[in-house]
Amino acid sequence: MGKIVISANATLDGVVQDPDGQEGFAAGGWFHRFAGTRDLADWTDNETREVLAADALLLGGRSFDWFATRMHGADVRVSRTWADRMNTLPKYAVSSTAEGPRWNNTTVLNGDAAKEISELKRKVDGDILVYGSYQLARTLLAEQLADELRLTVFPVVLGTGLRVFDEIGATTPLHLVETRKIGDGLMCCTYEFTHA
Repeated sequence: MGKIVISANATLDGVVQDPDGQEGFAAGGWFHRFAGTRDLADWTDNETREVLAADALLLGGRSFDWFATRMHGADVRVSRTWADRMNTLPKYAVSSTAEGPRWNNTTVLNGDAAKEISELKRKVDGDILVYGSYQLARTLLAEQLADELRLTVFPVVLGTGLRVFDEIGATTPLHLVETRKIGDGLMCCTYEFTHA
């Protein structure tokens, strides 16, 4: 049975929107502005270990497009090991509009998302890693399909922006598994969802 792991970068007030500043959000670009050189080096090592341990990727349509356009060229900004693993992992894109995957090893899930992801959890043995995809993350939370949240917190409060837990209508209990400092200023918090 697979375990769905949501891995997200967020500000101290929980904003996940436009970390690289390319979405046109006024407060976007916080990822590089509020992390130092050592933070980003340790973050890269952390992301590489995480993707090497994963058995599959699960991405929403926009996040899938974002990653797919960057994995084939010189725009890879994490590490070559990370990019190579991203390219070889089985990928599942939740999208009602994708006509055909542009990235190798991709299956498009375009039906009932909750049903198809439940089936995916039965098929994959190991971690199913969710990067970005905050709209998909909300679906996973609402349907109680997510098993773990790994949140890397950046030391800034934006005061505005989309948050991973926006529009979650129910109380969602979590169990703290681990906290780790990354670099000089980032904090990685790992939680398990305690589904009733």
